[in-house]
Amino acid sequence: MANLLTILRMILAVIAIEFIFSGRPDFAIASIFLTLFVIVLDGLDGIVARAMNEQSKFGSVFDILGDRVVENLYWIAFAVIGWVGAWVPMVVVARGILTDGFRSIALSKGYTAFGESTMMKNKFCHFLTASRFSRAVYGLAKTLVFLMLIIAYIPNFEYYDGISVNTFVMYSNIQPYLIITAKVLVYVTVAMCIIRGIPVLVESKRFLDDDKEQV
Repeated sequence: MANLLTILRMILAVIAIEFIFSGRPDFAIASIFLTLFVIVLDGLDGIVARAMNEQSKFGSVFDILGDRVVENLYWIAFAVIGWVGAWVPMVVVARGILTDGFRSIALSKGYTAFGESTMMKNKFCHFLTASRFSRAVYGLAKTLVFLMLIIAYIPNFEYYDGISVNTFVMYSNIQPYLIITAKVLVYVTVAMCIIRGIPVLVESKRFLDDDKEQV
């Protein structure tokens, strides 16, 4: 069931992004609620897995893959549409490839990214990357930045017989401030993404050292 929820949120993320590219105010608003639902499902699948005793190494890996797919889809879409610079998805995708690559080494030795068998043994590293607090804060940051970007760039003009009509006059007045807020959140979220990835590289060193000793 938990894995089905992971699949569902990936599908809904694609639909939400399609709504963003529609250029229609009503679809953009719908994408806000869809995006919020996608993020709620991100937390729900873990709860369902624990409640139904479906926790497994595959489920743990699949959950991370789901997170990575959804996160990358949004950042790439935002870059394509011009809401963020191309450097943002480049950094996020590169960080994901690096951390997941090292996590795969740990997985081959019986360790997972999170949970009881987590690879994060150093307390500080564990706090930054694997603790529920850290994951919740980063999840909240992604929620805020994704929603704020969509809200900040909602199309405020509709066309009637080829004539553009401003349908959100009050929104137009605050839109510049929303865009500034969204851009600040982008920098904060990307910084958190990088900071949370560093401990994975640090903790992976002992697995690489073990391989050298075996050789």
